[in-house]
Amino acid sequence: MSTTEQLSPAARRPATYADLEAVHPHLVAEILDGELVTHPRPRLKHAVAASALGAELNDAFQRGRSGPGGWMILDEPELHLGPQVVVPDIAGWRLERFRALPDKAYAETPPDWVCEVISPSTEIYDRGTKRRIYADAGVPFLWILDPRLEMLETFTLTGHQWLLNATLTGKDDVNAAPFEAITFPLTILWPLNPAVDTQNAQ
Repeated sequence: MSTTEQLSPAARRPATYADLEAVHPHLVAEILDGELVTHPRPRLKHAVAASALGAELNDAFQRGRSGPGGWMILDEPELHLGPQVVVPDIAGWRLERFRALPDKAYAETPPDWVCEVISPSTEIYDRGTKRRIYADAGVPFLWILDPRLEMLETFTLTGHQWLLNATLTGKDDVNAAPFEAITFPLTILWPLNPAVDTQNAQ
């Protein structure tokens, strides 16, 4: 994720939840290893890809219309995993572990699956600190979606290490744990080409 809160060495201290709550609502805020990290809302291709993936999984695994159901799928939930506060792009819980919504703005039960949709400013966190945090919390499945490269990587936690299961690109079909009950084309995640800025393209 992108912009890191800048503090002078004398004032540097572990971030608190009050620090997070004070962040402007137009920014997404997390606490990673005691550091307050904020980032702006993503570009539209990022948002379209995340929305399309969430809709596909929600229909099959939450509503049970095109798949088996049995999951709760949430967009950008705030997760409190011990001292870490993270906001994955999408997360999912099997219903046997998430039978009731907590009466608060965040969940403390680690999800069974998370997906990070990366951008140039978020990649260092999504592939580094947050991957480690998810492993420490015992999240069994992680997907990393890169709309710039139109690529999806799927991982399974083995011991304390992430094992890469598949890297999908181009016109590949997605059939990956923990959602292998359905198959869908990767191309549905980027239905439109980015608009060309003809004024700045010269």
